[in-house]
Amino acid sequence: MVDVLDFSSFGENLNVAVFGATGGIGAVLCKRLSESPSVSKVFTFSKRDSRSKHSKEVWHSFDLKDEKKILNAVSTFTSAPDIVFVATGMLHNDDLGIRPEKALAHLEPDAAIEAFKVNTLGPMLIAKHVFPLFPRDKKCAFAAISARVGSISDNQLGGWYSYRTAKAGLNQMIRTAAIELRRKNRQAVCVAFHPGTVDTGLSKRFQGNIPANKLFTPEFSATSMLNALNHMNGEHSGRLYTWNGDEIFP
Repeated sequence: MVDVLDFSSFGENLNVAVFGATGGIGAVLCKRLSESPSVSKVFTFSKRDSRSKHSKEVWHSFDLKDEKKILNAVSTFTSAPDIVFVATGMLHNDDLGIRPEKALAHLEPDAAIEAFKVNTLGPMLIAKHVFPLFPRDKKCAFAAISARVGSISDNQLGGWYSYRTAKAGLNQMIRTAAIELRRKNRQAVCVAFHPGTVDTGLSKRFQGNIPANKLFTPEFSATSMLNALNHMNGEHSGRLYTWNGDEIFP
């Protein structure tokens, strides 16, 4: 693992934001960004309190499914953000009885709509309110956690109808938003990341067939994605990448 993350391609005194700051990946993103000497302020957002003792971090609550609360969260920025990372997502929800479908017969409209709200619409509502704040004359970045299973061409196993479709929708929205963002700033980066299979609550019950060397720690995945983002430019925008920056095709 790299001791100090390099964000030199973005400049210095960076203002960054992490939505989903209490998640397995989100918490590490906050930690690694706070440790970087290039970063001056880390705005962290989550439904549950994620206040840290780190002096760079400023926490505010938000609700991914409530646009008004998203707007309230974004309005707390004291200056233009340089990097915004959305580390949210839902594969299952025990409280709502939502499970990844093994067959078409298990498809439930309410579960599919919930998957779309969390995995597709939420991240893009954040983008909707963040994009107008981005600088127009320097590199900036919007990144969201997606998934390889959102790739249509890579789907060889079937199942997981709602999750696959919601992540495919996110990938398409990232592509479309990147085109719009590029008209305002050709240096801007707007990408989706597949973080790998990470040892978090989201994947816990689905890790049985994952080889040990393919199950990543949150530290490895988060650090790898941040390093990949530092090496990207406007030409990389609008695509889905693995944690280490390899492109995944639609």
